[in-house]
Amino acid sequence: MSMGKIKIGQIGICHEHAKGKIISLRKMSDVFEIVGVVDEHETSTTPRFSEGNLDPYEGLRFMSEDELLNTPGLQAVTVEVPNLELVSTAMRCMERNLAMHMDKPGGDDLEQFARLRRGIEERNLPFQMGYMFRGNPAIQWCIKAIHQGWLGDILEVQASMSHNYGGEEYQDYIGKFPGGIMFNLGCHLIDMVVAMLGAPTRVVPFLKSVSGYPDHIKNNCLTIFEYPHATVTLRACSKEVDGLNRRLLKICGTKGSVELCPLERFDGQPLTMRLTLKDGNEEYEAGTHNADFGLVADRYESQLLELAKTINGEIQNPYSYEHDYLVQKLLLAASGYSQWKE
Repeated sequence: MSMGKIKIGQIGICHEHAKGKIISLRKMSDVFEIVGVVDEHETSTTPRFSEGNLDPYEGLRFMSEDELLNTPGLQAVTVEVPNLELVSTAMRCMERNLAMHMDKPGGDDLEQFARLRRGIEERNLPFQMGYMFRGNPAIQWCIKAIHQGWLGDILEVQASMSHNYGGEEYQDYIGKFPGGIMFNLGCHLIDMVVAMLGAPTRVVPFLKSVSGYPDHIKNNCLTIFEYPHATVTLRACSKEVDGLNRRLLKICGTKGSVELCPLERFDGQPLTMRLTLKDGNEEYEAGTHNADFGLVADRYESQLLELAKTINGEIQNPYSYEHDYLVQKLLLAASGYSQWKE
């Protein structure tokens, strides 16, 4: 990028993605200058799942939120506080006219999220939700393929965000949200499905507990989105053996299908996807292919680069208020917080 480094700070180290975000920002020292980090352990009061490992922050300057927001020349912040504090923290950053990467999900109050997102639009601030599949080349290809009609009319989408990490501490954490793991992780899948298919006609959640856990720990969840000619199933369970490697996306259409499993990989192997097409297009001939998206070394880098381009005026916000609002509205319906009405 031709311009000077973007002065950025991170508010929060307690979000599940906080550590990953700071690691990515530190790798991108040609684009970002990290001016400081806010540790909210003492002030945060809402549910969190944080390892407390401070190694990734070594050598960075810790400061209060006021100090960070008053840093001369500050241009952007990554908001990485616990889930239910993200929106209120982002509001304070918006009032300072700062560009933002705000992690997911957008809280449990739709009106508060709408106020934030509308305010960002009115102020024309660069803004990015922390939905990590926006930087996933295979998933972004699938969205493009659907829009180009390469897969024909969509019949079904299946997607899973299950895992088996975090032990009992994670189950207790998930139990603090009425929407359980669907609220915490299903949001990534909903962002992707909205980009593919828009709003469904019906949303039906099945928020279950794994055998042996109390009912309030919704750690085995399924939500179905109904469309006029398609169904979408979204799954998330925190007790699935080898769940991370079995996270998947399957799309079936009248002209083709894709299977992506795992959804991500950072093990030095290329990200590949099975693709079958009835007809050829400008990228692939008819038939079955092992589509290769190359090595993806870092989960957040391409997204943060996109944020930098938005800040530098090279591109407009790629995701609109309408998109982010619809994702949030659907997330709350998918997690049992509200009934879905189009």
